[in-house]
Amino acid sequence: MALYHMWVIVTGTPEAIIFRGTHLLFAITLTFLWYRSRSAAGEAPHVIDYVLLGLAMAPVIYLFWNYDYVVNRIYYIDDLTPLDMAMAVVLIVMVLEATRRLIGWALPVTALVFLAYGLFGAKVEPMRLLDQLFMTTEGIFGAPLGVSAAYVMVFVLFGSFMERTGTGQLFMDFALGITGHTAGGPGKVSVVSSSLFGTISGSAVANVMVDGPISIPLMKRTGFKPHFAAGVEAVASTGGQIMPPIMGAAAFVMAEFLQVSYAQVTLWAIIPAILYYVACFGAVHFEAKRRGIRGVPRRELPPLGRTLKARGHLFIPVLTILAVMYSGYSAPLAALAGTLACFPVAALRASTRGNVTLANVVDAMIDGARNALAVALACACAGIIIGVVALTGAGIVFTQAVIGLAQNSLLLALLLTMVAGIVLGMGMPTTPAYIVMTALLVPAIIKLGVITPAAHMFAFYFAILSAITPPVALAVYAAAGLAKSDLWATGWAAVKIGAAGFIVPFMFVYEPALLMIGDWGTILWRFAASSFGILLLAAGLHGYLLRQATLWERAVLIAAAFCLVKPGWITDLIGLALFLGVAAVQWPSRDRPAASPSRNPGAA
Repeated sequence: MALYHMWVIVTGTPEAIIFRGTHLLFAITLTFLWYRSRSAAGEAPHVIDYVLLGLAMAPVIYLFWNYDYVVNRIYYIDDLTPLDMAMAVVLIVMVLEATRRLIGWALPVTALVFLAYGLFGAKVEPMRLLDQLFMTTEGIFGAPLGVSAAYVMVFVLFGSFMERTGTGQLFMDFALGITGHTAGGPGKVSVVSSSLFGTISGSAVANVMVDGPISIPLMKRTGFKPHFAAGVEAVASTGGQIMPPIMGAAAFVMAEFLQVSYAQVTLWAIIPAILYYVACFGAVHFEAKRRGIRGVPRRELPPLGRTLKARGHLFIPVLTILAVMYSGYSAPLAALAGTLACFPVAALRASTRGNVTLANVVDAMIDGARNALAVALACACAGIIIGVVALTGAGIVFTQAVIGLAQNSLLLALLLTMVAGIVLGMGMPTTPAYIVMTALLVPAIIKLGVITPAAHMFAFYFAILSAITPPVALAVYAAAGLAKSDLWATGWAAVKIGAAGFIVPFMFVYEPALLMIGDWGTILWRFAASSFGILLLAAGLHGYLLRQATLWERAVLIAAAFCLVKPGWITDLIGLALFLGVAAVQWPSRDRPAASPSRNPGAA
């Protein structure tokens, strides 16, 4: 699977049905062999798995075998044969089953609801529905699966190659060298290393599982409560999907939907991503100051110079991707160049040369293929939903319903979209959640006056933030497991730490300058004011500015934050005045020592 996708980038992409079908064929084969039926857990695949695999492969091979017939018929006009319809039904069922095995029931059930709506609500003729979903590139073989095949696979592969060459340790040591000695240093290390690792991972849970085993015990040992340590790791890991230069899979889908380059999407994402991590970093800093948590002594930290000397060359593949992409070449070609550079670059220094083995290269390919399966099947399953929406006009109906509920109030429409995004994201990965929101909710907020990039970024953000929003928060579950902390306590800690992340999307909807749209003077001023506002929000929520804050000081700080976050000179001045008022009150007692936390690791 890995070699095929690398070969295609070099030789040129085949026609859509062939390319997307081959990608699905690989994904569905590996899914039924790896993620076996319950009766076969821990054993070789059961006979049932082989039967289902045969059924799943048959419709795709049927399309390949009858390729001339498929591309020359006039869809919606030429009737399907009984065999066409049988193959369509089999593929839909098998895609739903494979998706269930990989990511659970939420997405398949959503697809079934839309199928039921198409057949019984919109009264679409079954033959036309099967035609749309199976014989065209508007259903299962639609744009989402195309993005998974063309972009996601090779970027996931790049992440696996980076991991196998020791880049995770580089990121951790690099973050320790920069921030480990400061107040609450291990928490800041988690923020920095997770933001770096997230750029090559694209999965919040994978990020937690790589960074968490090192950063969470370190945070607990220096005095952070277990639920707070887990919350920091979950929030920091989740933000990786919105951090350029290499964002989560949904960013590639957005570029495809908006017909813009991936580089343009990263440009829109830069300031919101920085604001997200400023909020997270601020939350850790103020919580550490309030609890009197100091950093790790410098003598116990890896020196930054030595880290860069020993492993700094591992940054070269990331720089290769940026250089190739911003030279005007396609994102897949840039990712391939970065992937192919990983092992030769690791061979440059003795400190990483031990990772350069044939077994490690093969394992990197296996990891890449395995990690791409969930996105591939989610995109195929989301294609069922998109196909039904396109055929029935459900998107228009939904848009009218949202506008009707919002009564032409943009804020209310945005809040409805936010809730829908979080609910959708609770049960499915970011990519299908974003795709469904794009079909159903984004048109409504665009109709209410939001510019198209801001509307799509809004949906993208809330599809991602569901990973830290209780009750179903996958990144929180993973982090709480590592920290051995209470799930609900960890979930609410994550919401508090990432609170600014929930506000950032509203900020760029009302002020597109935060998406780098507009003149440079406005962009720079709004970025500065918003960053300061986000820090004040963290200070207010965690109860510390120059010293521990009283209740009224916290309220004033939060009010100042919202004033600075809202676009406009008047509100900016009010926000600054409120901040100066609290600072003036706290200044005389700023050196008062905070309560010292327990240093007993067991108590922590």
